[in-house]
Amino acid sequence: MVNIKHILVPIDFSEPSKNALDFAVDFAGIFKADLTLLYIVEPVIYPADFSFGQVTVPNMEMELTSNGEKKLRELAASATEKGVAVQTEVKTGKAFVEIVKYAREKDIDLIIIATHGHSAFENVLFGSTAEKVVRKAPCAVLTLRPDNLKFVMP
Repeated sequence: MVNIKHILVPIDFSEPSKNALDFAVDFAGIFKADLTLLYIVEPVIYPADFSFGQVTVPNMEMELTSNGEKKLRELAASATEKGVAVQTEVKTGKAFVEIVKYAREKDIDLIIIATHGHSAFENVLFGSTAEKVVRKAPCAVLTLRPDNLKFVMP
């Protein structure tokens, strides 16, 4: 018997990730599971000059974190209206690393993550966060294509 009590939904505020959230809210409602919305702020690193090496921009990261927290609260409020318990988290780091780490630390049962439908060429250049999560996650991962999907019970 599948026992899904805690679902993690990584959010980057793109339309595919918002569609994945809609799907996850319906899914969580059926399984009576809690949701965690996770936004990852990837460190902004600029090559300065050769004498200093790479430089991070902390003010930009603080702004991204603050904006992310605000947007997550808005998304969580709409999910809560549908009777689903939702919490939000903002982490800083490499997206797939932080998603997998969070899932492991918080004993997540399922990750619902959107793919962005990149071409094979784009995946070679940039890699796929969803693909890396699937390969490294300590739990089941449900990936959703960028179509507007809804969870429908027959």
